[in-house]
Amino acid sequence: MILEMKVPSPGESITEVEIAAWLVKDGDYVEKDQPIAEVDSDKATLELPAEESGIITLKAEEGDTVKVGSVVCLIDLEGKKPEGSEKAVSSKQSSVSIEKTVTSSAVEKPIAPIAAEKTYASNAASPAAKKILTEKGMAASDVIGTGKDGRITKDDAVNAVPSMGTPAGGSRSSERTKLSMLRRKVAERLVAVKNETAMLTTFNEVDMKPIFDLRNDYKDAFKEKHNVGLGFMSFFTLAVVRALKLFPDVNSMLDGDYKILHDFVDISIAVSGPKGLMVPVIRNAENLSFRGVENEVKRLALRARDGQITVDEMTGGTFTITNGGVFGSMLSTPIINPPQSGILGMHNIVDRPVAVKGEVVIRPIMYVALSYDHRVIDGRESVGFLVAVKEALENPVEILMDNNPKKALEL
Repeated sequence: MILEMKVPSPGESITEVEIAAWLVKDGDYVEKDQPIAEVDSDKATLELPAEESGIITLKAEEGDTVKVGSVVCLIDLEGKKPEGSEKAVSSKQSSVSIEKTVTSSAVEKPIAPIAAEKTYASNAASPAAKKILTEKGMAASDVIGTGKDGRITKDDAVNAVPSMGTPAGGSRSSERTKLSMLRRKVAERLVAVKNETAMLTTFNEVDMKPIFDLRNDYKDAFKEKHNVGLGFMSFFTLAVVRALKLFPDVNSMLDGDYKILHDFVDISIAVSGPKGLMVPVIRNAENLSFRGVENEVKRLALRARDGQITVDEMTGGTFTITNGGVFGSMLSTPIINPPQSGILGMHNIVDRPVAVKGEVVIRPIMYVALSYDHRVIDGRESVGFLVAVKEALENPVEILMDNNPKKALEL
């Protein structure tokens, strides 16, 4: 009996996927639920598991774009598992290992090119060639002559290209690879945002000392009780939730001639995954405590890192927080995540001299940036929103914890 395996739907509104990589070869025996391929959609990369055990016949090539519901492979359910397959695999792996070693050795010890025999005429330029080389600012020693006995002809001088630097003898190879469907879609969306929105960015700075002090006082007890670290993301998320309640236009989106205001806060958090940038969503962040936010951030980050994140988990956010500071970024202008109207960029924390009550002191300062769609959000709302975030982060005990840190942290 032959089973036709079809492309399952990765999520709503997705009509096609791309075969990113086959994890098996044509004619291989596969076990039920064994991953046989990686497929890219415009939102995520997913593994395609075998529906049954048997001999597989591939019906699509790597890089092919196939419609959801199309047949991508056949599985012969009557195909028998080869005897001694584990041993064969082991032998195959050994041979591959040996081959890699031999190849590596060959690469490490390249055969030196045979130098052309030099004569008294080598690199000697004809008068016409010498004039052309002078105009180009090149020396005769930079050109290989093709004339008799290595002489540099006029054609050699005309075709010679001035060096942009001293060759170091290293590799100058290039590699051309096709972007994944996910990466192409991200690029398309980012360009569309720049072209189709009136995007502006406003900046501010935050004195992080109050949060540093709180974390130093409570991070050990928080970790011991909740089995998750007390990071910066929970403070920023709750500060954003409060600011969005004060300035609801920042939590809105455009739909044609209409503005849609949300009465809930779904925070998208930008995380780096194995396939590039992913933006999973913390649902109903307005109902979460510090512990709830930290648990959800940890859960989503682990799923993104392990390639288990689903399309549904990355769809439907109302506002985005991105943290370029983990990579050392001092300042940036983040790009809006459509159809949202705003994104908050966090950056690295650096000790800087600042004025406090007329005195110059050293404080851990973070620059923050809010990019927003000026079609929906005016300057008053954007600046007011960012100031509200700043106020909450610089006075977290009063504004975010109701003057009771232990209760807020559930200790």
